[in-house]
Amino acid sequence: RPPEDEEEEEVEVGWQEKLFSQFEVDLYLNESACQTPLDYQYHEEIQKLEKSGGRKNCRIFTYTDHDRFTNLEELCQKVTDLDHEVPSYLVERMANVRRRRQDRRPVEASSLKSKIITWEPSEEFIKNNHVINTPVQTMYIMGDLGPYGKLGRREYENVLCTIKVDGNGVITVKPDFTGSKGPYRIELDGEKREVWEYTIENASAQVQPEEEEREQRVFRELYGRHKDYLSGLVGSDFEMPLPGTLRLFVNGEIVSAQGYEYDNLYVHFFVELPNQWSSSPFQQLSGVTQTCATKTVGWDNVAYFCYPFTVDMFYTQEDEGVLPQWPVLYFEVLSLDFWQRYRVEGYGSLVLPACPGVHMLTIPTWRPVELGTVAEMRRFFIGGSPELEDLTYIRIPSTFKGKRLSRFGFRTETTGSVTFRLCCMQQSKAFLENSALRQRMQSVLDRLGGFSQQSSVYNVLEAFQRARRRMQEARESLPQDLINTSASTV
Repeated sequence: RPPEDEEEEEVEVGWQEKLFSQFEVDLYLNESACQTPLDYQYHEEIQKLEKSGGRKNCRIFTYTDHDRFTNLEELCQKVTDLDHEVPSYLVERMANVRRRRQDRRPVEASSLKSKIITWEPSEEFIKNNHVINTPVQTMYIMGDLGPYGKLGRREYENVLCTIKVDGNGVITVKPDFTGSKGPYRIELDGEKREVWEYTIENASAQVQPEEEEREQRVFRELYGRHKDYLSGLVGSDFEMPLPGTLRLFVNGEIVSAQGYEYDNLYVHFFVELPNQWSSSPFQQLSGVTQTCATKTVGWDNVAYFCYPFTVDMFYTQEDEGVLPQWPVLYFEVLSLDFWQRYRVEGYGSLVLPACPGVHMLTIPTWRPVELGTVAEMRRFFIGGSPELEDLTYIRIPSTFKGKRLSRFGFRTETTGSVTFRLCCMQQSKAFLENSALRQRMQSVLDRLGGFSQQSSVYNVLEAFQRARRRMQEARESLPQDLINTSASTV
């Protein structure tokens, strides 16, 4: 702003403290404009304010949690950053949810212990719990940035700071306290292109160290009790696999399929368990995704499935010298058009990851083709295409017993690819024993000192433990009379 027009105003605002604007003073001073009990309350407060000499604030004022502006501001908030956003059906429905002052019924602790999951929820239960109804109180610090001498116009009101406090005690200040950063700027549209600058500072009294320590102690006790409460709900009876058994748990997701010729894709998949692998009788090892239309992303047509699946498998070790074969996921991609004609778009397979963790895998696919244009015309007009009778032929057929597998003369064509997200977890008693063994040896190695010496001694001790275990197993496998005879002879 030009130097002659410079104005400065500093106001200290408390939580939910009401500071009236010039527009509200002019509005509520007239009793005929009041409609609600809150309007009449503001009318009385403004009358007292006028008798005591008028309001002390000039441009800075506030809207509290009960003001009409707060309701309209929450109702008109945009979901995306588009300039011309059209609210969707869900946005319009969610805008009517009054989550700021909803009364939630307290849930008894005894019912929590007995009902962690509600298997048959009622309509009222679904209606009340479908939206996160954390109670929130809101307050807006506003600025009247109109021309000098013409205060009280709604079009010049600007939000300087939004403060929210939810039921969990989390305070949100937007924008944040200025601190060492420069002041915030607001540039107005108009002939003068006025620029206003303002800072936000925390004027609360500093907490004494004794009070802060007492508060931390209370929080630690609260968190400790909550941890004990959750432990009581969950319990400690976790199912452990048998010795020599590995449990492989996979939370998978078929994310997308891209690069295929036709639209409306779906994926059929199944998991093949090799020898020494098993699963529970209720475990589903196959599945079919929904039919998904594609959208153009770059040069490819991509179908986003986001189809989750879960596989729980067990591996039982019979011979330590044999490396285990890992389960394989076979899948085929098909398309379905308007006339209910389906076409095979591609085949593929992947070996489930042997390392635990999150894995993103994009697997290319292929499909069988016939020579000549007749097969392609048949595929285009009436659907259908050459298919595999046995999907394990994608990799190594389950019926194959020879040493060499020949695919000579089998013609294929490269098609698109499928993206998987696999979250793998492994559970075994051997992990627990190894971790306990490492901890026990680490305490001994810490006394010895020296990184290289620790590693060498640890390897020797671990090899000794393996040799001793093999010797005990060999001794148990020998006949008892042989052991007794050799002992008496010695």
